[in-house]
Amino acid sequence: MSSDMRGGVLVITHGSTLDGVIEHIRTAARAGIGTAWLPQVFGNDALTTLAVAGREVPRIQLGTAVVPTYPRHPLALAGQALTVQGATGGRLTLGIGPSHRATIEGAYGYSYDRPVRHVREYLRALAPLLRQEAVDYRGETLTAVGAVDVSGATPPSLLLAALGPAMLRLAGERTDGTVTQFTGPRTIADHVVPTITRAASRAGRPAPRVVAGLAVCVTEEPTARRELLGNIYTAVGTGGEPSYRAMLDREGVATAVDVALVGDEATVERELRRYAEAGATECMATLFGTDQENARSLELIASLG
Repeated sequence: MSSDMRGGVLVITHGSTLDGVIEHIRTAARAGIGTAWLPQVFGNDALTTLAVAGREVPRIQLGTAVVPTYPRHPLALAGQALTVQGATGGRLTLGIGPSHRATIEGAYGYSYDRPVRHVREYLRALAPLLRQEAVDYRGETLTAVGAVDVSGATPPSLLLAALGPAMLRLAGERTDGTVTQFTGPRTIADHVVPTITRAASRAGRPAPRVVAGLAVCVTEEPTARRELLGNIYTAVGTGGEPSYRAMLDREGVATAVDVALVGDEATVERELRRYAEAGATECMATLFGTDQENARSLELIASLG
């Protein structure tokens, strides 16, 4: 299958050793996958893992989806990201985002008041730091004074997890694009792509990357796999993540399972084409089948081009 949308996979780190994560990335690379993405939750540090994996697995692009901003000062994150960029020969995409109120307030104890303001100030410090420029930024929520020096490292591509209009405009104005989750093709076409593209154009920036996070399973047992995914995604859109609920409502579906790509090769390929036609530039697939089903999914995703 040839497509303007590039293929990638989100490697789930929960329950895996470092060696196990690296082996998953190696498997993706052997299958011809373009990018291996790692989440950042309460477990393996994504950027540290990518630094190690990038030294062991050549060529495949690497990304975070996504590093929460609140717990990491821009000076610290810039130094870490540039170190990974240097260690991997310039293969890093740094995906960041504000996470969700339930996590930031409930786990970290930080205020989640006005997250768009927070991210705007964060990017004003982070973006120049990634270019290894000195900053002297003093905002309402953030102070960043200084610079990082990582010899030989180039600025990584910077993406912002953005779903709502204000965050999408910010992503278009200040970053290279966005990473979405639980967002269907109609919402990508009618909301995400036009909003971020207009903002990027007005800011004089290139056409943005739009990385669509998708649950994918090539299988002969779609009903059973959808039931499995329903158990995994039981709280999506019903808990402390109203941004996901808003995307599902825009798409006109009830649950996150309704935007999953499940079925045989022809079915999943048809759904992937819908995302490409909607304007997604890349897919980031979360695989949730058996080993055999995941191998079929990888083969199909690698064929995107």
